[in-house]
Amino acid sequence: MQNREGVRNALNTIFMLLALVGVIVYFAVPAHHVIGLSIIGVALVVKIVEFFIRFMF
Repeated sequence: MQNREGVRNALNTIFMLLALVGVIVYFAVPAHHVIGLSIIGVALVVKIVEFFIRFMF
């Protein structure tokens, strides 16, 4: 039980960092919008994994 909470917290931290970096890249480097959106997409996948860990296990 305790290990699962640690994994969830780590995934949430990774999600927040990736989302922040993705938004910064998206707005700071206009020529690389696709890279920023890709980073945000990876962040969403991490969040979905955390969601399934929370409700499925």
